[in-house]
Amino acid sequence: MTARVNADGRLTSFGRDGLVFDVVDRGPLDGEVVVLLHGFPQRASSWDLLAPLLHASGYRTLAPDQRGYSPRARPRGRLSYRMSQLTKDVVALIEAAEPRGHKVHVVGHDWGAAVAWTLAAARPDAVATLTALSVPHPAAFVRALFTSRQFLLSWYMYVFQLPWIPELLIRRLDPVTAPRVTERMAAGQTAAHLARDLEFLLSSGALTPALNWYRAMPFSTPSRLAEITVPTLFINSDSDPALGRTSGEHAHKYVTGPYTFHTLTGIGHWIPEQAAPEVAELLRVHLSSSPRGPSRGL
Repeated sequence: MTARVNADGRLTSFGRDGLVFDVVDRGPLDGEVVVLLHGFPQRASSWDLLAPLLHASGYRTLAPDQRGYSPRARPRGRLSYRMSQLTKDVVALIEAAEPRGHKVHVVGHDWGAAVAWTLAAARPDAVATLTALSVPHPAAFVRALFTSRQFLLSWYMYVFQLPWIPELLIRRLDPVTAPRVTERMAAGQTAAHLARDLEFLLSSGALTPALNWYRAMPFSTPSRLAEITVPTLFINSDSDPALGRTSGEHAHKYVTGPYTFHTLTGIGHWIPEQAAPEVAELLRVHLSSSPRGPSRGL
């Protein structure tokens, strides 16, 4: 594993298995570390509204561009995007950021939440607290697929399994010329942020790698995840068109540690940008609930 630190002591990148991941490192260098994991189709910039609020509370945030999103971390093939690989990437980041082996707080949104859940289950020795935004425990989500309308809400996941067709459809999207389509897909996202995310996907070469996160889903086994023992905060929203109530209501069944569940009212899917102040306040309470003691075996 390799890591690059600039003259100011900021972590700018880290490596694993020949891949190099870009990182946005902000906030007090001596603050407790909060790892921020973005979802699809975003990258580290999705935390730009929330992160400064955490810095004001004394936390240092590390927001990586995850596998497929970092230009130097785009392996070929969907098997390279299995959840096991995604979580090992975050462990490598923790090792680069905390050489003394302290635990870190992990906050994930969308796909980043799925990674955060899995990481907390597999490596509680590395995680001080877990916060998941929008997406519940993966096993709860899978259960909801077969017991609720979540199966219909997740229609796009099935489409994304197809080769090349999703890429073709997404390349035809334009927030300027197709406002009705994009506004419905955006689920409350601002036009500026939607344009930002689409431009990144279409111009950076990240489109197929990002879709490979979905294409690797059949090769993951969320039902076998260990229960979550670390303090956990799950935040969802009542106006998210991609996630129904059932999956969120079942999330607690997979948590044995302290658990808090909060539903945001009038908020769509993009919680870190639509509700940054409220999320920051919830995080201030949650992050202080567990001491960041040294981990074992990190």
